[in-house]
Amino acid sequence: MTVRPGVHPRMVLAALASCGVLVSVMQTIVVPLLPELPALTHSQPADVSWLVTVTLLTGAVFTPLLGRAGDMYGKRRVLLVALSSMVVGSLLCAISSHLPVLIVGRAFQGAAVAVVPLGISILRDELPPARVIPSIAIMSSTLGVGAAFGIPAATLVVEYANWHTMFWICLGLGLLDIAVVLLIVPESKLRTSGRFDVLGAFGLSAFLVCLLLAVSKGSAWGWASAKSLGLFAGAAVIAVCWVWYELRVAAPLVDLRVSARPAVLFTNLAALLIGFAFYANSLSTAQLVQEPTWTGYGLGASIVVSGLCLLPGGVAMVLLSPVSARISAARGPRFTLAVAAALMAVGYVVRLFTSGNLVAIVAGATVVSAGTAVAYSALPALIMHAVPVTETAAANGLNTLMRTIGQAVCSAVVVTVLTSMAATKAGHTAPTLRAYLTVFVIAGLAALAAVGLTLLIPARRTAASRGPALVEAGGSS
Repeated sequence: MTVRPGVHPRMVLAALASCGVLVSVMQTIVVPLLPELPALTHSQPADVSWLVTVTLLTGAVFTPLLGRAGDMYGKRRVLLVALSSMVVGSLLCAISSHLPVLIVGRAFQGAAVAVVPLGISILRDELPPARVIPSIAIMSSTLGVGAAFGIPAATLVVEYANWHTMFWICLGLGLLDIAVVLLIVPESKLRTSGRFDVLGAFGLSAFLVCLLLAVSKGSAWGWASAKSLGLFAGAAVIAVCWVWYELRVAAPLVDLRVSARPAVLFTNLAALLIGFAFYANSLSTAQLVQEPTWTGYGLGASIVVSGLCLLPGGVAMVLLSPVSARISAARGPRFTLAVAAALMAVGYVVRLFTSGNLVAIVAGATVVSAGTAVAYSALPALIMHAVPVTETAAANGLNTLMRTIGQAVCSAVVVTVLTSMAATKAGHTAPTLRAYLTVFVIAGLAALAAVGLTLLIPARRTAASRGPALVEAGGSS
């Protein structure tokens, strides 16, 4: 397959990658602002945290739904819907300081996470076979690249400009991306037949809302509270009913039989752990360097410095995405993912012994980011080898969802650990060094577990030995 006449494949990749980076940046831009938002919105800190929680929820819900819709009704069409949702959300956040309006705006922004799996599917459908694997590696890594650059960019805006500015910037860039997609990106002719599984969509949405709401708010509500236990129980019941239904419907939202294949199942489980390990790095680094000096390990750095500590990792992710594709072409994406997860574990070993030095902290965080870039680049290649071409968007949407769930669980674990291991001095409370080291150990073990799961993925011959047909026939297995 080829793109429309006069449009170079690199232009399609650049257009889609810019969308992915923007959406990923949008996910993280409120994080540096959270300590200031209660005063800015005249709200309680617990209420302000919904600006992160609601984005996580809508992203998790809409990613698989829009992925399936893209397979059925056109990937570019649904991609434009997702970008439009981000634009609407950015506008609401840019014009208001009222928390309810901001929460609705962030909900619209969260739905746009589906841009990345949709972009990956468009690249598979439209680019020449030889360009597919390198291109999807870059597209997939935008999830990490945007997150790595989003926090530093947001800290600069928060420090030197009105906080609404960052939403106006996202709005303008979103409109630009819509125009670029309309001009450059073709609509795929591949379609999945059948009706959209509405009941399955409601079931999956209900399950994810119950699960992620309990995970995200469990530390604040109490893990043994009626709310938390009720939501976990509800998620379990809904999951059983949803699986029963999906196995019997003619055109399921998620083909569970395909998803149960070892090549897909272990890849998705590895994605969950990779998402956990990656997010622990982002959450801990910015906070660690800002801890006060009276803790004995804190550096008392400013919010801008804390954000800039993540920049080298973002640069490493940009540079290593094409390298990951070359490794996958030579040794296969399974090998690449195993090496990447192991590199992340090494990064956390470095972090265990360097938590009191700014340069060493940045070095350890960069190693973890480097492993994340390689891992995120390899994951969609493994998925595409294992699913039919007509299910690419839905399958990649599910893989992205697993990363999101991993990040949600990570956030809950990090908050629980840092709040349960704290020290107090002169009325001020901060996590102990042991708390951060515990986070690093847990994240490192998650990365090692991802290595083990990757080794369980059935081995395949490399792309180099099978030729371009791998890309087009990958779903036949």
